[in-house]
Amino acid sequence: MDIGSRNNYPAKALSNFACHPFIIDGIECKSMEGFLQSLKFKNPEIQKQVCSLIGLKAKFRGKHKKWWRTQKLYWLDKEIDRHSEEYQKLIDKAYECMFNQSSSFKRALIASGNAVFTHSIGKRDTHRTILTEGEFCSRLRRLKRRIGNGTNG
Repeated sequence: MDIGSRNNYPAKALSNFACHPFIIDGIECKSMEGFLQSLKFKNPEIQKQVCSLIGLKAKFRGKHKKWWRTQKLYWLDKEIDRHSEEYQKLIDKAYECMFNQSSSFKRALIASGNAVFTHSIGKRDTHRTILTEGEFCSRLRRLKRRIGNGTNG
């Protein structure tokens, strides 16, 4: 199943562009894309605003940030190296929050059945994207397994 906002359900509902509200560290997010794009901004107030965005609005809000020059991202008042374990844990935490708080996200995972997840428009170079195709799909697979094991939070 090729995950993407232009594809049919449930692939489009599993896209980071989809509206699946969740709260992480007290910050309300409307979509995973909003959260991810917010990481490009150092100012926590701007981060909160970006977290409230969905889909293309979120993507375009962070599109021109040149984070890749330093490989540094931010969450609240903390600078985080893109290639650190700390960064991976933050991304895991965000997906866990969405999984635990968004019934629409869980329904889309369930509706995906036995599909193998792909993301053909995703990038693979960690130096050029804040979430690679592999990082994205592996998180979807892990959360899907939790539903299958009956440990859905």
